[in-house]
Amino acid sequence: PRGRRPLRRRLPLLPLLLLAAGGLRAAERSGGSSSAMEELATEKEAEESHRQDSVSLLTFILLLTLTILTIWLFKHRRVRFLHETGLAMIYGLIVGVILRYGTPSTSGHDKPFSCSQEDRPFTTLLVNVSGKFFEYTLKGEISPGKIHNVEQNDMLRKVTFDPEVFFNILLPPIIFHAGYSLKKRHFFRNLGSILAYAFLGTAVSCFIIGNLMYGVVKLMKLVGQLSDKFYYTDCLLFGAIISATDPVTVLAIFNELHADVDLYAVLFGESVLNDAVAIVLSSSIVAYQPTGENTHAFDAAAFFKSVGVFLGIFSGSFMMGAVTGVVTFTKLHCFPLLETALFFLMSWSTFLLAEACGFTGVVAVLFCGITQAHYTYNNLSVESRSRTKQLFEVLHFLAENFIFSYMGLALFTFQKHIFSPVFIIGAFVAIFLGRAAHIYPLSFLLNLGRRHKISWSFQHMMMFSGLRGAMAFALAIRDTATYSHQMMFSTTLLIVFFTVWIVGGGTTPMLSWLNIRVGVDPDQDPPPTNDSFQQESAWLFRLWYSFDHNYLKPILTHSGPPLTTTLPSWCGLIARCLTSPQVYDNQEQLREEDSDFILNDGDLTVTYGDTTITANGSSGPHTKNPWTLLTVLVCDKQQTSN
Repeated sequence: PRGRRPLRRRLPLLPLLLLAAGGLRAAERSGGSSSAMEELATEKEAEESHRQDSVSLLTFILLLTLTILTIWLFKHRRVRFLHETGLAMIYGLIVGVILRYGTPSTSGHDKPFSCSQEDRPFTTLLVNVSGKFFEYTLKGEISPGKIHNVEQNDMLRKVTFDPEVFFNILLPPIIFHAGYSLKKRHFFRNLGSILAYAFLGTAVSCFIIGNLMYGVVKLMKLVGQLSDKFYYTDCLLFGAIISATDPVTVLAIFNELHADVDLYAVLFGESVLNDAVAIVLSSSIVAYQPTGENTHAFDAAAFFKSVGVFLGIFSGSFMMGAVTGVVTFTKLHCFPLLETALFFLMSWSTFLLAEACGFTGVVAVLFCGITQAHYTYNNLSVESRSRTKQLFEVLHFLAENFIFSYMGLALFTFQKHIFSPVFIIGAFVAIFLGRAAHIYPLSFLLNLGRRHKISWSFQHMMMFSGLRGAMAFALAIRDTATYSHQMMFSTTLLIVFFTVWIVGGGTTPMLSWLNIRVGVDPDQDPPPTNDSFQQESAWLFRLWYSFDHNYLKPILTHSGPPLTTTLPSWCGLIARCLTSPQVYDNQEQLREEDSDFILNDGDLTVTYGDTTITANGSSGPHTKNPWTLLTVLVCDKQQTSN
């Protein structure tokens, strides 16, 4: 009996082993099939994501195509009440409504996880799901009240771009084109007024809007419409953002109607430099960090530090852009395609280099464009000159209309909108008062030193032309992490809509009502009446121009007089080494672009050899003096030979 008990116990083990072996095989088969199913599901998700990416990009391509076709129709019918940017916004709104209310949710609800042990958010998270690690990136903070309202539509998520796309890809060609296509003649004739409106005007507008909006915020808190923190520095930041003007609609109509060239130059110059000042000003406000417990109280040390940051960033960005523009040499005349490509890459790298060094790319690429138009453009081959102008004009057109299309789309696809009627109304009143508070007082101060005053009609037109556009939108969308910034972004979006549609559409009637002359030849000097700006020919600028034409142009370009004729005789060896050989071949062919810098006829003269030619075309004998301050003008070969 003792020998049978072990046998009885072992007999049931055989079928158990067989069953276990079969179970292991079945588990392996089921595990393999589940893994294959997971891989198949992952591939399908990747395929669906790729399809949605293609659809989102196709949406913007179709928007731009539709905008272009409508622009052609409007130009054919001579319709001026709505600009192309307004059209792009309308089409963006229509597509945004379709995507918001016409497409179903395609993803499940997100499940929140608690990380109570951590005291700060992480940029990247690795989540272990059943032994597999998945990477998640930070998109931003969500208030507890909106945790169940997170966007569940994958398509709407796809058409929401990273704000850095606007700064690093779309803004550089817009800003560079503004500097590269600058009409130097009228810009520098009104340089004093442009600098006053751009620097002093933007600073005044920023602080007036900021203080008025702080009062609005206090009112909102009093009536119980403020649900989170909104500091004084946030109000100043909003003032800097919304002070960035972009009268693209007005300027386009001015250009089409050939409105007064000096008014066009002042508005264009103010808007270009104003964008640069606004972005540096916003960076300075963000850098304002008082010491102590209350980080939002006024601190004199922090204030002066912010002023230093403003001056440092602006001057550093200016120097970087100017130096990069000067050193952009191209020796590829025989290969225009390579020459144009190198020019394009050098221009774009200026923006990224400034951002990487802690400066402002907008300021750097603006002055890079101005410098390259003045120096590098003269070194390009004839074909490359045409190609670069057309290339940047097309990129500017597409980027600008893309941004305005996205504005219309963002009104319905952006997830973090906060609309406050009190804040919106207060913002409209504040920007009106801020614009008026610097246009009229600065015009009064500028008129004190003018023979020909800035007329009231010009002042009213400048007041009317304070549109907001791409720069204000890009600055507002760059940071939408907090409650105050989300409210600022939503309000900025509505302000851009209103100014582009209403103010832009009323430009033509306003020109007629103010009796501002149109149909003006841009190369013709305006008559000396009260409706024209004074031609500002300061001695400092004339001195700089003479130095630039006599010494910098021969070194950096193939134009201008040879250094052997402008430097003393004992510098002959240095002059021959630094002067480009092409300068000697171009002595009879004065650069037409340089004539843009001539301020007033008869003010400046050009000297070659023993002949002096004034700006009005008269010539006569002249004793050769290498230290004579030279300037350039366009003259024909007959005058030169005389």
